[in-house]
Amino acid sequence: MNPNTFYAETFVDALARSGLQAVCIAPGSRSTPLTLAFAKHDGIKKYTHLDERSAAFFALGMAMASDKPVAMVCTSGTAAANFFPAIIEANMSRVPLLVLTADRPHELRHSGANQTIDQIKMYGDHVLWSVDMPLPEVNPPAVAVRNVRTMAARALATADGLRKGVVHLNFPFRKPLEPAKSNDNPQGNASSTQDSNLRVSNQVSLDINFFQDQFDEEDLERSFAEAETGLIICGPNCPRDPFFAGAVRWMSATTGFPLFADSASGIRFCNTESVLRQQADKRQAPIFGAFDYMPFDNFEAPQLVVRFGGVPTSNVLNRYLGQISPNEYILVNEHGDWHDDQHSVTWHYQASPTNFCLNAARSKNNRGENLNQFAEFEDFIWPIVDGEITKVLFDGAVVNRVIGHLPERANLLVGNSNAIRHIDQFVIPNPSDVAIYASRGASGIDGQVSTALGIGAATGQHVYAILGDITFYHDMNGLLAIQRNGVTATIIVINNNGGGIFERLPIREHEPYHTDYFLTPHGLTFEHAAALYGLQYAYADDFASLDAALEKYINADVSSIIEVKTDIKTDEARRREIIKTVNEQIRQRLSDSE
Repeated sequence: MNPNTFYAETFVDALARSGLQAVCIAPGSRSTPLTLAFAKHDGIKKYTHLDERSAAFFALGMAMASDKPVAMVCTSGTAAANFFPAIIEANMSRVPLLVLTADRPHELRHSGANQTIDQIKMYGDHVLWSVDMPLPEVNPPAVAVRNVRTMAARALATADGLRKGVVHLNFPFRKPLEPAKSNDNPQGNASSTQDSNLRVSNQVSLDINFFQDQFDEEDLERSFAEAETGLIICGPNCPRDPFFAGAVRWMSATTGFPLFADSASGIRFCNTESVLRQQADKRQAPIFGAFDYMPFDNFEAPQLVVRFGGVPTSNVLNRYLGQISPNEYILVNEHGDWHDDQHSVTWHYQASPTNFCLNAARSKNNRGENLNQFAEFEDFIWPIVDGEITKVLFDGAVVNRVIGHLPERANLLVGNSNAIRHIDQFVIPNPSDVAIYASRGASGIDGQVSTALGIGAATGQHVYAILGDITFYHDMNGLLAIQRNGVTATIIVINNNGGGIFERLPIREHEPYHTDYFLTPHGLTFEHAAALYGLQYAYADDFASLDAALEKYINADVSSIIEVKTDIKTDEARRREIIKTVNEQIRQRLSDSE
C-alpha cells in the first residue's frame, strides 16, 4: 500500500473512532491521501466546497451549532491561508475545529517548489496546538503507527476540551499521492543520492564557509569558456524590463545557448527593438517556447544551465532538467530567493540579472550548432500547433485566441492551474509586448479577480484576465472593485464546470472520488454575476461566438465578462491529441533525416 494512503486512512479511522462526525473538504492535489481517506470512510459525513474560505466558515457554522469538532481539509500553499479568517473567529469564539493541511515533503520546503509556503505553525497563537505530522514511510515501526492514531485522538480531544478551540495538523506527503497499484518502494534507492557541491554567491554555503572573493568573474568566464553546450531558462517573475530581455537574448546569441521563456517570465512576448538601437552589437537570439514538445533526447545534453526567475511552470521542462547532469547549473537572482526544488543548482549567484547577462555574453563566442538545432524544431513545431489549434474549441484554443486578439502592450493576468500552462503549450512567443502577469509565487487560485483589477488600477489601462471557472468563483466578490475604483476590465472565464487541472493528474483514474472530490462540478454559469455588478456579458461556445465577443469587448471602454463554455473531458483529450500529433510528426522528421 502507498504509505501516504496507509497513514491517512489510519489517521481518519482513528478520528472516527474518537468521535469526529463531519469534515469539510476543498479540492486539491497534495491533499489527495486525506481526501480519499475521508471519502472512503462511511462513519464521517463529507461536505465539499470549491473555496477554502467558504469551507472554513461552513465548518465554523457547523461546529458553532453542534458544539462538536468539525474537521476541514485543504491542499498546500495559499489554500491553507484561506482558512485563517475562520480560524481566528473560532479561536476567539471558542469553537472546536480540526484543521488538516497538506504540505510538501521536507526536501521541497524552502526550495521554491510550486505551491509551497512555510506552513509550520502558520496560524500562530490562534490555535491551541499545532503539529507537523511525520512524513509517511514504507514499513513503519509499530510505534510510528500508534503515534498517528494517538495524534488523531489527542487533536480531537484538545479541540473539544474545557477550553474549546482550534487544532492544526500539517501533513507532509511525498508523491505518488494516489493509491498504489504495486508494492514498489516510492522512495527509490537512497544509495543513488549524491553529495552536494553547491556554491553560493555572497552567502553562507552548505558547509558554513563564506566564498566572498572566491566567486568572481573569472569563475563565471571559465564556466562559459569550458561549456560547449548550454541552456538558458527564464522562469516566472524575471525582471519586467526590456533591458533584461535584450541582455538575455544577446547572451543567447553570443554563447549559442538556446533561450527558453516561461509564459510568466515577462520575456516571452517582450519587444527588445528599442534596446537594440542603443547598442553596437545588435545580435539577439530567438525566444523558444515549444519546450513541451522538444525531442530533448536527440540533442546533446547541456554542460551549462543558467536559469533566471522561479521554477518553470512546465512539467516537461522540469522533468528534463531533473534528468540531465550539467557540469554547472547557475541560478541568478538579485534578491537571493531560492528556487531549486530539484536541488540541482551548483551556483546561486545573487546579482543583477541584466549585468550577469552582459558579462556572460562578453565571456565567449560559442558554437551555434546547438542553437540552430533548437531553432529548426521550434520553426517546425509551431505551424503544426497552429494548424491543430483551430480545429476544435477547447480551453487551450480559447487562451490562444484571446491572446491573439489583444492589442499591443496589453496587460493580461492569467490564472493558475490550466490557463498559464496553455500559453506554454499553445501560444508562440512574439514581440507584441503583451505583459503577462501571473501569481506564480505560491501559485494559488485565490484572489485572482482582485489581482487583475489591481493591475488595471495601477496602470490606468484596460486590463484583461483569463481565468478558469473555479478561479473566478473564488473571487467573484472582487468584481465590486470595478465600479468602486474606476477600473475597466475584460474577464474571460473558461467554464468547463470544475477543476480541469485534475484531469491531468493520476487521480483521474479513481472514480467516483475524482469527480466528487476533485473535479467538483458546480453547474453554474456567470451571467448573473455580471448583472449583479453592472458588467456587460457575452456567452461563447464556438469559435464564431468567441471571436464576436472578443471583437466587441476587447477594445471597448466598458467592463465585461466573456464566459466560454468548454468540456473537461474533451478539453484534456484534445490537448493530448495535439501533443501526440506534434510528437508523431517530430518522430517522422527525425526518421526521414536518418
